[in-house]
Amino acid sequence: MIVQPYFYLALAIILEIIGSSMLKSSAGFTKLIPSIGAVAGIGAAFYFLSLSLQNIPLSMAYAIWSGVGTALTALVGIMIWKENISIYSVVGIIMIIGGVIVLNMKAAPH
Repeated sequence: MIVQPYFYLALAIILEIIGSSMLKSSAGFTKLIPSIGAVAGIGAAFYFLSLSLQNIPLSMAYAIWSGVGTALTALVGIMIWKENISIYSVVGIIMIIGGVIVLNMKAAPH
C-alpha cells in the first residue's frame, strides 16, 4: 500500500516540528520536560522517516522531509515564537515548497 509510507513521512515531519519546538523550549537542555520532548520528538521523527524509506526513495523522502519540515518549522517560529519575518523568509519558504512540488511532479518509480 503506497499511502502508508507517505503517512509515516507526514508523521515524521510533524514529530520533527514538535521536537524542534521542544528544543527551543528546552533553553539549551536546561529544562527537563522540554528536553525530553525534544529528544523523543526528534527520535520518533527519525523512526517514522526510516519506516517511510521502505517504500519511498531516499532522495525523495529526505527532500520532502527536510523541505516541508524546514518550511513548517519556520512558520511555527514566526507564529508561535514570534520570530521576525522578512521578504527573504517568505521567498525562501515559497521556494522550498515549490521545490517539493517539482520533486513530486516527476517522481521516480518506487
